[in-house]
Amino acid sequence: MGGKIIINITPEQTRVALLDNNSQLSELYIERTRDASLVGNVYKGKVVKILPGMQSAFVDIGFEKAAFLHAADVLSGLDYSIFGEDLDETVPISHPIEDLLQEGEEVFVQVSKDSIGTKGARITSYITLPGRYLVLMPGVEHIGVSRKILDEDERTRLKDLVAALKPENFGFIIRTASESCTENDLKSDIEYLMLLWNNIEKKKEKVNAPNVLYSDLNITFRSIRDLLSHDIDMLLIDSVQEYNKLKEFVNTYFSNLISKISLHESTEPIFDAYGIELEIPKALGKRVWLKSGGYIIIDQTEALTSIDVNTGKYVGKTSLEDTIFKTNMEALKEIAYQIRLRNLGGIIVIDFIDMEKEENRHKLFSVFQEEMNKDRAKCTILEVSELGLIQMTRKRVRESLERVLCESCAYCDGKGFIKSPMTVAYEILMELRKIASTQKNCKIMLSAHPSVANFLYEDEREGIEAVEKENGFKIIVKADQTFHQEYFEVATL
Repeated sequence: MGGKIIINITPEQTRVALLDNNSQLSELYIERTRDASLVGNVYKGKVVKILPGMQSAFVDIGFEKAAFLHAADVLSGLDYSIFGEDLDETVPISHPIEDLLQEGEEVFVQVSKDSIGTKGARITSYITLPGRYLVLMPGVEHIGVSRKILDEDERTRLKDLVAALKPENFGFIIRTASESCTENDLKSDIEYLMLLWNNIEKKKEKVNAPNVLYSDLNITFRSIRDLLSHDIDMLLIDSVQEYNKLKEFVNTYFSNLISKISLHESTEPIFDAYGIELEIPKALGKRVWLKSGGYIIIDQTEALTSIDVNTGKYVGKTSLEDTIFKTNMEALKEIAYQIRLRNLGGIIVIDFIDMEKEENRHKLFSVFQEEMNKDRAKCTILEVSELGLIQMTRKRVRESLERVLCESCAYCDGKGFIKSPMTVAYEILMELRKIASTQKNCKIMLSAHPSVANFLYEDEREGIEAVEKENGFKIIVKADQTFHQEYFEVATL
C-alpha cells in the first residue's frame, strides 16, 4: 500500500498532509491565504543598499522588508534544494559584492527562502523554473541528475534524452519524479517550462522595478508537481472547486496522474477522517515519548534546534551500554521523523546518550544517515562526536511548523519560564529596603500578582513585619489578578 496526499482547503488556509505507506503523518505543509509563500517567485527588483562588510545587498522587490542577496547568490553554485532535489554539482565562484552590483541597479531575481522571523526573503540571481520532471536553468549549459535516481543506466538514459531535446543555452535538472518516464513526458515538460520562461522574458521588458514577473504555483498545484511521486497511491482533496481546477491542470500537463486524484465527499472533515487533526498538536510538543519508555526533548531557539535523548522509564534487560544503545537507536528514527514533520531547519544538534563502544557510535551514525536520506530537504550530517553529539544542517526554505502555528508566549516573552513567586517576593523586599534608605515612617501600597502576594502573606510575613518595624512603615499588600507574575508596584502614600 502506497502513501497518500491529503489536502484540506478553507478560505483562510490550505493544509497539505503527506501520509507514508503506514498511513502515518510524515510531512505537513500549511499556507495561509494572507501569508502565502514567495519561494520560486521571480521579480524585477532594484538594489537599495550595498553592504561590503557582509558581502551582500538589499533589494527592493515590492515588499515592506527588502530582500537579501548575498554575493554567493550572484555568481556561485545554483541551489536546487528548494525543489527537494539533491545533486552533486556546485560552482564555487565568488567576487566582491561591490564589483557585481551598484545601488539603484535593476536586477532579475528569484526568491529562494521566505522571510523568516525578522529577516527579509533570501533571493538569488539565478532563475530556476521547476516542472514535473525537470527544472529549467536559463543561460546554463548543464544537465544534472538527482542523486535519488540510483540506477546508472536510467541516469544515462534520461541524460541522453534531455540532451537531445533541450534548447541551446538552457540547462536542466532531471528530477527524481522523472525516473522511468518517457521521451514524450520530458518533451512536454520542456515545452511547458520554455513557455513559462518566454512569458517571463516578455514581461521583464515591459515593467519597471519593483515588480513580480512570475508567481510559482500555489500549494495545491505544487503538491501535484513536487509530492505526487511513484510511491504515492492517491491525492485526496475536500474542495469541489479546487478539485475541478486540479483535474484540469493535471489533464493538461500530467494526464498520466489523473487516476490518482479523488474528491473527499464524506461529511466528516478530511483531516479528522485520516487522524491528522489529532497528530498536529503532538508535533508541537516539546517532549516526545518513545515506545520503550525513553523520550526526546526538542527545543527550538533562534540560533539552532537542540534535541536531547533520555532513557526515561526504560531500564533495559542486560547491560547499561545495551540499554543506552537501544534507546539511541529507537530515538534516532523518531528524531528523523520529527525533523521532517516539524520542518526543522538550520543547525540541529542532537545529544544522544553517550556510548562507550566506538562500533555502536558508527552504527548509530550510519542508520541515522539512512533515515535522513528519506528527507526531501538537503541535509549535511557530521559523525558522532566523542561527547555523543551529532551536528547537522538541514536546508531551511520556509518557517518550521511551530513558527507557522505558534507565536512567542506573551506571558514569558518566549523564554519558556518565569520568575518564581519567591524570587519576585525577594525583589520586593529589596525594593522596600531601597525606599527605607531615603524615607521613614510612611504608608506603602504594594501591588503584586496573587501568587506573589500570598507568598508575602504566608511565607515571608516575618520579613515584611521586620521592614515595617525597622523603618516605621505601614505596608499594605494588595493582590491584583491583572498583574504579570513578575510585575509589581510599590507606591508611598
